[in-house]
Amino acid sequence: MSEREQRLAENEAYFRDVNERVQEHVEDVAGAHATFNILCECSSMACAERIPVTAAEYEEAHRDPRQFIVAVGHVQFEIEESVLQTDRFEIVRKHDEAGEVAARAAGA
Repeated sequence: MSEREQRLAENEAYFRDVNERVQEHVEDVAGAHATFNILCECSSMACAERIPVTAAEYEEAHRDPRQFIVAVGHVQFEIEESVLQTDRFEIVRKHDEAGEVAARAAGA
């Protein structure tokens, strides 16, 4: 894996960590069906897009530690594939070594 691909995968893992803390807090306070905004989990550190999701959607997307929620059109095809697209977000799955980086970052 190139240094760039490594950095892209690490960036997405960072945003997932931030969003997991938000999701846990929202679910504790408002329940699993409450909608909240997460940061786009794409690889761009400059991206500041917010994506409305429910706690249930967030948990389902992250059952696979190689998956992330990104804004529509933010897929980086060199390190991931889109596995689901809605009108609000896409779920991407890291492949190859980027997937291994994501899984390690999630503690899997």
